[in-house]
Amino acid sequence: MFDIGASELLLIVIVAIVVIGPKDLPLALRTAGRWIGRIRQVSGHFRSGIETMIREAELEEMEKKWRDQNAAIMQLPAGEAEPAIHPAAAEAALMSAQATAAAEGEIAVPPLPAPPPPP
Repeated sequence: MFDIGASELLLIVIVAIVVIGPKDLPLALRTAGRWIGRIRQVSGHFRSGIETMIREAELEEMEKKWRDQNAAIMQLPAGEAEPAIHPAAAEAALMSAQATAAAEGEIAVPPLPAPPPPP
């Protein structure tokens, strides 16, 4: 990130010894270390908050997609009184859920057995 070579690091150490002095250098390094630790802690907390917001947005998006798929599967075909689940739509929804679960690292849903042939 900063691309500091050995010669630049040596120059920084020599300047620090001359400016701060060898007696106060350990205290200055400890103080700098504490500040760096605090900065890392705050940035880690900020990063985890951002990741949580992204995860929640993705979950809302997936829930909306699943609701839409469920509504499409549960639609009544013309002339039928009860909801019918079309095997092709159900299989497509299952494949989509499996792909989503595999992409998110969740346990994949086992595949359904093949539907019986129509009579």
